[in-house]
Amino acid sequence: MSHGPRTAEAVWAAADLPARRLAGVALNPAAPTDVLLSLLDRGPAVVRTTLCRDRELPAEVVDAVVVHPDHRTRGSLAANPHIEPAQRARLVDDPHWLVRARLADGPRPGARSELPEHTVVRILTTYEAEHLGSLYRQVPRSARWTFPSHPEPKVRAYACTWWQELTAAERSALLSDPDQEVREHARSRHSLLDPEYVERELPDRSCHARTHLLMHGALSRRTVAQVLTAPAGPEDLSMIAGNPSLPLDVLALLARHPNARVRETVAGRPELTAPQRQALATDPDPAVRTRISVHPALTEEERAAIDYRVDSDRDFGPGDLPAWHHDPGQSRRRALSDHPLLRRLAAQDRGLPPDLVERLSRDPDLGVRVLLAQNHPQAPAELLLHSFLDYTGHGRWLLTDRPDFPTEGLAGHAEAADPMLRRLALLDPRIRPEITERLSADPDPTVRADATRHPNLPQHRLTALLDDEELAHEAAANPGLPLAVMRRLVVALDG
Repeated sequence: MSHGPRTAEAVWAAADLPARRLAGVALNPAAPTDVLLSLLDRGPAVVRTTLCRDRELPAEVVDAVVVHPDHRTRGSLAANPHIEPAQRARLVDDPHWLVRARLADGPRPGARSELPEHTVVRILTTYEAEHLGSLYRQVPRSARWTFPSHPEPKVRAYACTWWQELTAAERSALLSDPDQEVREHARSRHSLLDPEYVERELPDRSCHARTHLLMHGALSRRTVAQVLTAPAGPEDLSMIAGNPSLPLDVLALLARHPNARVRETVAGRPELTAPQRQALATDPDPAVRTRISVHPALTEEERAAIDYRVDSDRDFGPGDLPAWHHDPGQSRRRALSDHPLLRRLAAQDRGLPPDLVERLSRDPDLGVRVLLAQNHPQAPAELLLHSFLDYTGHGRWLLTDRPDFPTEGLAGHAEAADPMLRRLALLDPRIRPEITERLSADPDPTVRADATRHPNLPQHRLTALLDDEELAHEAAANPGLPLAVMRRLVVALDG
C-alpha cells in the first residue's frame, strides 16, 4: 500500500552502503562526465537525487537530466541552487506537475534563483495557481516594471503581488483593467487601503488573517477602539502600533503603554514628536531605549546621550534585504555614525563603496565586522579570517564560503580545542597527509567528514573509509579517489 511520495531524507536513510558510495561519487568534483552520465542512467534514486540537486553539472549532464524518464530526477534539477537559473528554466514545460511545481518554488532562499523574465511569464500563463509556490522570489526586478502593463492578463494580475510598490497610475489601471481576474486581484490588494473593508473582514480571533490586517490594513477608528478595549490576543497592540495608518493620538497613547513590547514597537515609528522621542529615550526598558536610539530623527549627540545596549554575544548572518532596498546616502550616514547598530545596518549593504568597506573592516564592533564579512562581495581576506576566528555564532562557517576567504597557513589550527577551528585547518590545501588522516578519526563528526573529503588524505585511509558506514559517502566524494576506483564502483551497478 502506497503512503505517498518519499522525502529525500527518507530515501537517503534507506540507502545501503553501495548506494551511499555512489552518491559520494555523484558529488565528486573529479568525476568525469561519462561517470556522471552512468550514474544518471543506472544509479538508484538517492544517487540521481544527489547528482541533480546538490552540485554543479556539466552541460552534457544537464541535457540528459532534462529528458530523463524519471520525473523525480528532473524535479531535483528544477530546484538545484548550484546551476544557472536559465538551465533550470528548460524544465518550464515539463509534462509532470511535480517538476513544474519545484521549478516555480525554486531553490532554497538565498540561492541564485532569478528566472528569465520569459520563463516567469510562461509559468504564470500555464501553471495552476497551487503550483506557483515561492515564484515571487524568482521574479527578476526588471519584470516588476513591465508586468503591470503586460499584454497577458495573468501576468498583470500577478503584478498586484507588489501592490505597495506600484505607482498610483499603475494601481488605477489595474483596478479598471478590462480583465475580470486582474480587477479582482487588484481590488483584493487595494482593499487593504479601505478601513471599512478591514473592519468588516477582521477575524475576531488570533489568526494569520487578523495579524495581516492589523499590521498592513487601513485601520478605522472603530477597529482601533475594538483592539484597545478587547484585543483578541496579547500581540494585537504591538501589531497596530507598527501600522502606518494608526492615528497619531493613538500612537501617543501607546507610547505610554505599560507593555514594554508595545512601546518598543512605537519607538520605531518615524512620526514620533521630539517630546515622545525624549520620553522613550529614558524608558525604563533597555529594549525600548535601544530601539529609539536608532531613530532617524535623532542627532549623533542625542543618540550618545541614550543608555542603549548593544549585544555582541548574538548571532549574525547575511542580510536579507535585496540590493535595491539600500540607499547609498543613507548607508554612508549609517557607516559614519557612532552608533554600532546603525553601522551594522550599513555593513549589510552589498553596494557599500571601497572607502566605507575599508573603514568598517576595522570597526571596533564585532557585529559590524562580521556582517560586513558576511555580506560584502569585496570584503578583505584578512577581515574574513579574523571574523571567523572572533565570531562563534550561527552562520560562522558561511564565512569560509566567501571566494576570498584565505586558506594558506590554516593547518596550524589542527590541534585546536574548538572543532570548528580543526575544520578550518582542513581548508589548507597544504595540510600534511598525516594530519588529515588523524582528523579523519576526530571525535567530532563534521571534522571527520571534512577530513575524509580532503584530497590530501592518504590513499590507504581513503580506501579503508569506502567501507565505513558513516564515512563511505564522504570518501567517495574525495577528489583524490582514483578514477579506476570510481569506474569500478559504477560498474558494480551492472552487478
